[in-house]
Amino acid sequence: MTRVGIISLIHESNGFIKTPTTLEMFQRDQLVSGQEMYEMCASELGEVNGFLSGLEDAGIEPVPIFFARTPPSGAITSETCDSLMELMFGRLAEAGQLDGILANPHGANMGEGDEYRDLDGHWLTRLRQTVGAETPIICTIDPHCNLSARMINACDATIAYRTNPHLDQRERGIEAAGMMARTLAGEIKPVQAAAFPPIAINIERQRTETEPCRSLYQLADEMLEGPEVLSNSVVLGFPYADVEEMGSALITVTDNDPRLAAELSNQLSAHLYVHRCDYAGQFITIEEAINEALQLDPPVCLLDMGDNIGGGSTADGTLIAHAMHNRGGIRGYVCLFDQDSVRETESAGVGNKVSLKMGGKIDDQHGPPLEAEVTVLSLHEGKFRESEVRHGGRTEFDMGRTALVETENGLTIQLTSNSCAPISLGLMTSCGLRPDSFQIVVAKGVQSPVPAFDPVCTALIRVDTPGSTRADMRQLHYDHRRKPLFPFEEI
Repeated sequence: MTRVGIISLIHESNGFIKTPTTLEMFQRDQLVSGQEMYEMCASELGEVNGFLSGLEDAGIEPVPIFFARTPPSGAITSETCDSLMELMFGRLAEAGQLDGILANPHGANMGEGDEYRDLDGHWLTRLRQTVGAETPIICTIDPHCNLSARMINACDATIAYRTNPHLDQRERGIEAAGMMARTLAGEIKPVQAAAFPPIAINIERQRTETEPCRSLYQLADEMLEGPEVLSNSVVLGFPYADVEEMGSALITVTDNDPRLAAELSNQLSAHLYVHRCDYAGQFITIEEAINEALQLDPPVCLLDMGDNIGGGSTADGTLIAHAMHNRGGIRGYVCLFDQDSVRETESAGVGNKVSLKMGGKIDDQHGPPLEAEVTVLSLHEGKFRESEVRHGGRTEFDMGRTALVETENGLTIQLTSNSCAPISLGLMTSCGLRPDSFQIVVAKGVQSPVPAFDPVCTALIRVDTPGSTRADMRQLHYDHRRKPLFPFEEI
């Protein structure tokens, strides 16, 4: 029976976070192989689930080899990279004869040091060297990827999700599995080419269903009508990795026509170049955002871009919370990652008052702790399940021990023991909160909270807060990015 291996290494590495990512963090979250991959991915809606389903539907035996994932955080230590490579290629050696590989790098995996800075390029290149030139490798990537030439050269085809927020991961996994099945059957021979325009797309501009991205994706969709075009992808880029390849890229996969692949990728690149100023971003201050929100019907969602959990930030940023608390009289909600404060609320007990220093403890980039006397409203285990397709495809969530408190100024603060991205309303509803109970709801993200909060809020306002994921990337210091690169330099 035809056998196809599955390998996945997922981490969004933020180089502007001081705390590094360690092997223990992967072990705590997800570091599995073999049958455990089946069990873990069965309830998820990500691309590995799509790989498994697509291969089985095609009558191909999936061979789960290696899966490692931990939430976005700082660069991966070189020692951790060494360990992950040893585990990955050790499991690969044990897998036996394989006819193909479905690979699932994030595309923004970044390790410490020169060897691992382009971690995805490193392991995909090693994978190619290991399995040989004739074994097809097809991979899926997050569009928040800093695509390198090494990644493209190592694979026969590369497929990025087509949505941001990411709602189509499983579909892209199924697509990759179908392309692999056709390749192994001799029906097609995928070849790919990428263009690397010197343009970094601002994170605030990266929602795919609205302009300026919508027009670029429409052009890409039109190209798919050509019979020789198997796939194309827009790589939006990940601005929080200080790497040479930081920025946008365009990929086209054709049926054995490298000239056409290059031509179409260059056409997409030219479109992006012509419209580059549209991708530079708009920046609204905290005070401007609150003023605007108070003029609108509630609830209004403020998206805290500088403390974007999905981009690796701390989840304990207090700047918007301070602004609402200081104004007073605002029925506002904010969630802060703060294990110490949770423990203090548990000691105080429900219904009692306690003085807390909330949030602002991990670093000095996201505001100082919010000091206030609060009433402990309730305590919770912090686990919930999401039944709808949401950003990232995950369905199981664990906030850890969680407390709801209220300040004397009417601000409701949710304190969690685990960092939890606000991609599901379960963040609030599992603790008995409803968005329509508040004038202003704060979600720490840019695009990922949209599917959950847009249906229940009258408006979403993206706020240009400082921090390790601040939207204005011109305020970040890079040592390795390419030059020139718009909007840092004119091109």
